[in-house]
Amino acid sequence: MLDHISVGVADLERAARFYEATLATLGLTKLVTRPATIGFGKAYPEFWINLRAGMPPVAPESGVHICLRARSTGAVDAFHAAALSTGGRSDGAPGLRPHDRVKYYAAFVVDPDGNRVEAVTFPDP
Repeated sequence: MLDHISVGVADLERAARFYEATLATLGLTKLVTRPATIGFGKAYPEFWINLRAGMPPVAPESGVHICLRARSTGAVDAFHAAALSTGGRSDGAPGLRPHDRVKYYAAFVVDPDGNRVEAVTFPDP
């Protein structure tokens, strides 16, 4: 259903460092670099960061977040660790989230601009 997503960032170099390390844990690499945008993906750019000079931090109450699929709980753990080591902050440590319909393992982070990103996997019962 989705082809790609993009987030605005105030500092492209800072965001590139954050996303290059964090997305690598999910198998995405930097594929396209332009003066005001960078695209990450596996075969084509499916996650973009776009420079928005003067952009204020994303408001915590915006309610927007992006969820990316991970192959394993180890990848979710690595995603969270990479995000924290490159300027992000935790918005929910890695762990099992049991819900009525499905149990999933996820971690939530906030990038240096306030964008909220989740990594999720669905381990076997």
